[in-house]
Amino acid sequence: MSVPVFGHVKPMLAISRELVRRGHRVRWLAGAAFRERVEGSGASFCAFEDGFDYSRPDLVPDHLQAERDRLRGLAKLRFDLATFFIGPSEGFCRDLLRLHEQTPADLLVCDSFLMAGSWWAERTGRPWAQLCCTVLTLPSRALAPFGLALQPDDSWRGRIRNQLLRGLTRSVLFRSLRRHADQARQSLALSPCRPWLFDVVSPHLVLSGTVRSFEYPRPDCPPQVVFTGPLLENNDEAFTPPAWWGDLDHATVVHVTQGTISNDSAQLLRPTLEALADEPVLVVACTGRIDEGLEALSPLPANARVASYVPYGALLPKTSLVVTNGGFQGVQAVLSHGIPMVTAGESEDKPEVCARLQRTGASIDLGTAHPAPAAIRAAVRRVLDEPDFRAAANALAREAADAGGALGAADAIEAVLQR
Repeated sequence: MSVPVFGHVKPMLAISRELVRRGHRVRWLAGAAFRERVEGSGASFCAFEDGFDYSRPDLVPDHLQAERDRLRGLAKLRFDLATFFIGPSEGFCRDLLRLHEQTPADLLVCDSFLMAGSWWAERTGRPWAQLCCTVLTLPSRALAPFGLALQPDDSWRGRIRNQLLRGLTRSVLFRSLRRHADQARQSLALSPCRPWLFDVVSPHLVLSGTVRSFEYPRPDCPPQVVFTGPLLENNDEAFTPPAWWGDLDHATVVHVTQGTISNDSAQLLRPTLEALADEPVLVVACTGRIDEGLEALSPLPANARVASYVPYGALLPKTSLVVTNGGFQGVQAVLSHGIPMVTAGESEDKPEVCARLQRTGASIDLGTAHPAPAAIRAAVRRVLDEPDFRAAANALAREAADAGGALGAADAIEAVLQR
């Protein structure tokens, strides 16, 4: 089961494809927008019935989107948790139980942002694998709660800080969400007061779709955590190159993207095009939008090329630097190619991703979702000119190549089944 958002579906595609290749029967509970991709992996698509399917913009009520657009930072995170994860959790779990009643499952692979996976395991007594489609959200004595984007600190002062912040987030900031989750559990005939969303840890298997060096050091990391490296889609995705594709062969290519969720072009795409208009680079901007949104970037500088979407398997081998708002899956794909980055993100999990990436030495984080063109230009120049950034990115790429990816994830899943 995956969150019905592309960035959460994407890493599961590789796992599904590998499990099917090994002869397993895979049923996938997912959003309607991803039916073709799910079935393309060899899995059987299963639609939500009780769960909130927000896989397409037209499925999200206008008032919800308008309210979300008004929020920033922690307030937006709280809204997202209430609206898209905690609120629909009872319906998600009922869908899982319905499918299990039809044909019992031996094991569930579930997105770590959905409590429904652990609830299903409680109800059925079957094992579940927790797939982290973003940074590890598991609690640690050395880390502040997820969402605060604070650096790790395992000193005695840091442990006190982290413990106080955990109490604050659980009992104050997210108190109403915890109460909502308890009510959902009771309606499912489960006892209340189980761990909060970011405290849930599968006792069987936790798959992290990155490498250990990308994550913060965790002295108390559970032994069932497996770092698979990036879980990437097929590199042979069907693609018709645009007319300007040959221009990339003789240029220093800078790719700018805002992913598929926070993709208001005024935040990063247009400022980057302006910032690099007179630089000796070729800028490839992707809107990541179904409606393309290309007109919002006009007029284009002479050194800019735009598209709604270009497969990374085709684009990244031609790219020298990526400017991104820090979507986790996109960052992992870029790192797998050893490409350094400039990041600028504030919503969802992006501050956590950007903070970890900068700590590796492979990026400069501008610390805002609305960077000024001058700041972007200075950061791009520095990353292109200083070889240490590319060296750090290359080190992560080598670690990713050794991690196993979907093969390693499938091995770990089969080990749980064998036990």
